[in-house]
Order: sequence, then structure tokens, then C-alpha cells
Amino acid sequence: MDLSDPLPRQVLPAAEGWGTYFDFYGPYAALLLLLVTLAGLVSASEAAFFSLSPDDRARCRDSVQPDEKRIASLLDRPKRLLASLVIFNNLLNIAIVVIVTYLTWIYSQASHESGLVLSGVTLLTTLVIVLFGEIVPKVYASQNNLTVARRTAPLAQVGLVLFRPLSALLVSLSNQVDKRIERRGYKLSVEELSQAVELTGTDATTEEKEILKGIVNFSNLNARQVMRARPDISAVADDLTFAELMEQINASGYSRVPVFSESLDKIEGVLYIKDLLPHLHQDDSFRWQSLLRPAFFIPENKKVDDLLQDFQKRRVHMAIVVDEYGGTRGLVTLEDIIEEIFGDINDEFDDDTPTGYRREDERTVVFEGKVPITDVCRVLNVDATTFEAVQGDSESLGGLLLELFSRLPKAGDETSYAGFNFHIVSADDKRINEVRVIRNSVAVTPS
Repeated sequence: MDLSDPLPRQVLPAAEGWGTYFDFYGPYAALLLLLVTLAGLVSASEAAFFSLSPDDRARCRDSVQPDEKRIASLLDRPKRLLASLVIFNNLLNIAIVVIVTYLTWIYSQASHESGLVLSGVTLLTTLVIVLFGEIVPKVYASQNNLTVARRTAPLAQVGLVLFRPLSALLVSLSNQVDKRIERRGYKLSVEELSQAVELTGTDATTEEKEILKGIVNFSNLNARQVMRARPDISAVADDLTFAELMEQINASGYSRVPVFSESLDKIEGVLYIKDLLPHLHQDDSFRWQSLLRPAFFIPENKKVDDLLQDFQKRRVHMAIVVDEYGGTRGLVTLEDIIEEIFGDINDEFDDDTPTGYRREDERTVVFEGKVPITDVCRVLNVDATTFEAVQGDSESLGGLLLELFSRLPKAGDETSYAGFNFHIVSADDKRINEVRVIRNSVAVTPS
């Protein structure tokens, strides 16, 4: 062996021809190809899993196919899955870099062109990893997320098992960091925007400020907060005769009426009054139940902005709010949603006198107990989240006071919260009828 050679011939095949080069570099090239392919699949898996729409995830949860059920199972622990895929991908990329560095070092020792070779190989390796290990797989996976998720679910599951200790440690550390960093969430942003609206210059009218505040708070509301409560629903039974039906419709004055069987918990459909117009001459033998249209049911925690989009897509103006047991909790109409932004909307049949409250002076308002808390906040000109910390699951002012008193108060009882004094004007053994609310100071949302 020539002592001037930096490495032994059996390690550094520099001059034995292409066959020797292939024998030495061939296995490494195959290994690199495998690692790049795996890195691309892991990147595609990450992009596919975390770009699935809520509908796709719901489909996987309800599916009977093994691959889709595996997807749902993996997404039950999204942080752990993401950490495992990130660790998997980074280890593959590190392995690629280490092998390429080793081969470059061997070649540079033979060619004595270490600087040029190292620069070229570094650029090529970076291009391969970024292009074929990241960009191309993620772009394809984002466009075919469900298909890619099905095919890469076994690989993701392997990564979840192999790197369980590391992923658990990473998730734990990230959770600790999250707890120690002051986070400014959506609710805080809503409060800040509401304050900004209050500070708007004199160029904006009171009505414009109210509309801006309605827009700011709109996405923070759910169906339970804006719905018409169950006792206030105007509905008809499906066993009425045609004459009885017309009598109730004339008394209600609504253009759409829910129809129930036995009780409000069994809504059979919605009757559009315009569908009755061609049949006004019919007698009691007319089967008006055949005119019912399907009812649109929603959960009570559905966001109002999502509900508005559903109304637009389904071309309906009414939704029945149900609880977790399927019982009817209330009713939401398109008008209710629009009023959250623009305030009360009165048509030609509405009484101009506001219902549910009366203002005694600038600081005092008397409310009926059934008035929704959102309407109370609007009348008192405070943020919709002012009473959120104490209202619990209550939707009405009466429910809020039950939470504050922790009992059913009597007439004359008083309590205070958030700069307001609540005086019970009228109450019976079952409910709170009237409440006088007095502003004691500048009301702010409790921290």
C-alpha cells in the first residue's frame, strides 16, 4: 500500500473501473433512494392527515372500512401523530445527509477536490430533500388527502409506535411551553375589537357602532344564545283539522310553523303558509299534513356564522335546536341571526313598542325574566360575554339570576354583578317574571 494514499484501496475504490464504483456506491445509492422515498411518503402522510376536512374526518369515524377507521384512530391523538411524523421525517433526512456526507468525504479524498465536490453535493442533496421529500409529496397529498391518508396510514401507525417515547416527550414539552407563554385567544381579540369600536371617532353614528359591535361578536355566538326558547315556540299539532289549523295560523301570524306529533320533542316538519294558499277553499277532509317540508335540526352549540352558511346552502330560513337527547330546546330563524348584527328588525305586522323590557331612565331597565341574555347585553350596551363566567348553561335573564342566587329568588331580593344591580320585581313558585336592572358604574366584563 502506498503510504501517500489517504485511505486503503479496499475502502476507497478510486481506480479499479466502473464495476468497482458500482459495487461500492451501488448499495448506498439504493439506500438513499429508499430513504428519499420514505421521507416523501412521511411528508405526504403529514400533509394528508392534517388537511382532511371535518366532513372527511366524520366520514372516517363512521366508516366500516379498516383503512378509514385507522385514520380516525390516528387522528384521535393529533398532537402525538404530528410529533411522530415530524420526528420520523427529520430522522430520515438526517440519515440521508449523513450517508451523502460520508460518500462525499470518501470521494473527495480520492479526487482532492473537496471544496468543489462538497458544495455541489450539498446543493444537490438540499434540492432532492426539499423537492422530492417535501414539496412534491405535500402538494400531491393536499390535493388527494383522503386517498393518500388511506395509503399511508400503516406507515403513520408504524411511526406512532416506533417513536412513542420521543413523541410523548415532545408533546409534553410543547404543552409546558404553551402554558408558560401568554396566549391571546380569540375571545380576547373580540373584547379588544369591541373596545376599539367604542373608541371610534365622532364620524360614526350610534347605529353604525352597534352594527360594528354586532359583526365583531357574531362569530362568538352559538345557536343556544340566539334561539327562541322552547316555551316561546309557536307550533301546531299534526292532528288538527284544516279549520283548526287555519285558526291557529291566523292567530300566530308567522309564515313558517313547525308541526309536531304528541309533543314539541317530535317535530315532524315545517309548514310553509304559502303552500296553503292554493288550498284555502278546502274543507276539514283536506290532508294538509302532506304539505310539510323537512325540518332542519341543529345542535345547540352550533356557531351562528356556520348556521348562516347552512341556511344559504340549504335555502331554508328556520332551524330546530335540539339537545344531546334529541329533545327540542328552541328555534332559530334567519331573522334572529341578522338581528344579531343589525339589531331588532320590525316588519309591518310587528308592534313598534319593544317587547320584553322597558326603560325607566338612563341607568334603569326592567326586563322580563324570559329575555335572552344576548338581548339583555344589547339593551345594556355591554359585551355579549359580560355574564358568560356565571351564566352556566342559562340562555335567559331568569336563568342567569338562578345561577347568581343559587336558588329561586323572591320578589324584593337583590344581587349585584359586573357593575349592575338586579332587583327582583316579580316572581312566583316556578319562574322569575320581572327584573329591574340598574347600572351602578361602568360595566366591564369580569376578568
